Amino acid sequence: MKRAASEDLMTRLFGIIYALAGPTLAGILITAALTMNMINTKAMIYAAAIGFIVALPIAWVVAKQIKENA
Repeated sequence: MKRAASEDLMTRLFGIIYALAGPTLAGILITAALTMNMINTKAMIYAAAIGFIVALPIAWVVAKQIKENA
C-alpha cells in the first residue's frame, strides 16, 4: 500500500514539474529560434516540440530528486 502512495506522489509531482518545465523550455527554444532569425512556422513548431520533449526527462529527474530529499 505504501508503494502505491509513493508512486502516486511521484506521478503528481512529475505532472506539476512538467507543467512548468515544458512551456518554459519551449519558450526558451522559440526565443532562441527567433534570435537566429528563423521566423517561420516550421521552426517555431519544431522548437516548441523539442522543448516539450526535452522537458520530460528533466521533470522526471527533478521530481525524483525532490521525492528522495523530502
